[in-house]
Amino acid sequence: MARNPERRTLLADAGLRVLAAAGARGLTHRAVDAEAGVPTGTASNYFPSRAALLAGLAERIFDRIAPDPAVLAELGGREPSLALVTDYLRYIVERTTREPDLTRALFELRLEASRRPELRAALGGVLRRGYADDVAFHVAAGLPGGAFEIALLHYAVDGLLLDLLTTSIDAGFDADQVVSALVSRLVGGVTG
Repeated sequence: MARNPERRTLLADAGLRVLAAAGARGLTHRAVDAEAGVPTGTASNYFPSRAALLAGLAERIFDRIAPDPAVLAELGGREPSLALVTDYLRYIVERTTREPDLTRALFELRLEASRRPELRAALGGVLRRGYADDVAFHVAAGLPGGAFEIALLHYAVDGLLLDLLTTSIDAGFDADQVVSALVSRLVGGVTG
């Protein structure tokens, strides 16, 4: 297998663009090669199977949408409050909509994982670590609620992102307004 990390990253980023634009059915080694502008066969040198390609994309997507440690440090240094939870959630929505194709690619990966046990295992582990990190941040910041409230927020934000980045219900509500309401209704009444 090829070992150039920059080339692997280039191919994974191209694969994410293909996945977002063409869906899982359009994701082929040839399509990734064409998108990356590399000779045919290059992607298969780095990702020898479809499973390896999907796993590589799952690994790369979380590098791309990872939170900025400086922003987390700033948020984590603030006094515990619902405003802090709201700002944290706003940051998640901003970060995941900044490059909408990345989040669309993540939706595609999650759908594909429902059909591929090997991808389900890899992607599920990453998703669970992200959730655990969010719970840890919440607890370390001394915010009200805990794992259950963070799960509720994940479920709600996933739905908001799906609506913002795919075909919308067009309910006419601003995303910032929705985030504020989610926090106040899902966490606002929780003590401790």
